[in-house]
Amino acid sequence: MKLSHFITEQMETILSEWDAFARTQLPAARIMSDKELRDHAKQILQAAAEDIDTAQSTEQQSEKSRGLGPPEGDEDSAASVHGSLRQLSGFSMSQLIAEYRALRATVLRLWFKQVSEVTDATSNDMIRFNESIDQALAESSDTFTNNAFRTRDTFLAILGHDLRSPLSTMAMSGEVLTKPDVGSEQTQEVGARIKRSAAMMSSMVVDLMEYSRTQLGAEIPINRQPADIAEICRAAGHDSGAAYPDCAIEVETSGDMTGCFDSVRLQQLFTNLLNNAAQYRSKDQPVVVCARGEPHEIVVQVKNQGPVIPADALRAIFDPLVRLARESHHDARPSTSLGLGLFVAREVTEAHGGTIIAQSSVGAGTVFTVCLPRREPQKSPEN
Repeated sequence: MKLSHFITEQMETILSEWDAFARTQLPAARIMSDKELRDHAKQILQAAAEDIDTAQSTEQQSEKSRGLGPPEGDEDSAASVHGSLRQLSGFSMSQLIAEYRALRATVLRLWFKQVSEVTDATSNDMIRFNESIDQALAESSDTFTNNAFRTRDTFLAILGHDLRSPLSTMAMSGEVLTKPDVGSEQTQEVGARIKRSAAMMSSMVVDLMEYSRTQLGAEIPINRQPADIAEICRAAGHDSGAAYPDCAIEVETSGDMTGCFDSVRLQQLFTNLLNNAAQYRSKDQPVVVCARGEPHEIVVQVKNQGPVIPADALRAIFDPLVRLARESHHDARPSTSLGLGLFVAREVTEAHGGTIIAQSSVGAGTVFTVCLPRREPQKSPEN
């Protein structure tokens, strides 16, 4: 059977093996849907089947073998988009390459079962298929690498920008405080500015450390102790209020708010949610924390009124180094961000065995809902 026909007829069988292999690519695959894992695999195979049946001169084949054709990959090709999405999903380059290696092996293994004898035609089909897969891998690798470089550059640019403003404030404040004619009222004002800047810097540095920890393969450590979520929420409100003194923060609690939690991590979680809500709120509306105790879990919602976040942006809102477009900036400070606060919030929530979701609408505003089980989930005994 001609290889191009085999790929078309056995598409679902091949894709099932792709799905099974993609599911093993951890840790990224752990939180990806079946659709995200399969991604553009079908289109990549269809392109390979079409390429096998496309006429090719000896010169064109020679150029391909030397990596000279086609001269430029199509950035909108299935393979290019696949590379871009895999990079955004947290795959490593070695995992991307492994996907193509597994795909190549799957197709050839299944096809050889249908081949009665190796002829010049079957050999040519195999060569053409390998060329197509190599070209697809090259396109995926290019977009993957380019995205990784852009992410790195964005990271460094935003880091420098975000840290420069608080540091500049501290430097100017220190300059004023050293003058002998500074009055007490001015001293208090400068002191407040120092506290706000220090709070902002501390939050960014902590988030950066947590992000670095997760990228190096370590999980966020959780030290569970008896704790009161109501007290944690109030403490988070105090921390956020230090960075956003013009923002009114209201904390409402009901029911039993006690459980077994890491109070330090949860304060970090709720502070990050409050900072995000404070930064993008409507200026005349407060940020509200609503926490209620359920029989087996505690539900905490952080709400603010402000510009609606589009649905496609909500799907990426917890991803690290993602900058969402905002149309309204009521705060005079820069609204750029490393994009790590919400990422850390998700990691801390999941480390507690909980869930976090974001919703945004005109009527309800933007609401982050965190559900935390009161007790640590029981782990299955190891065999």
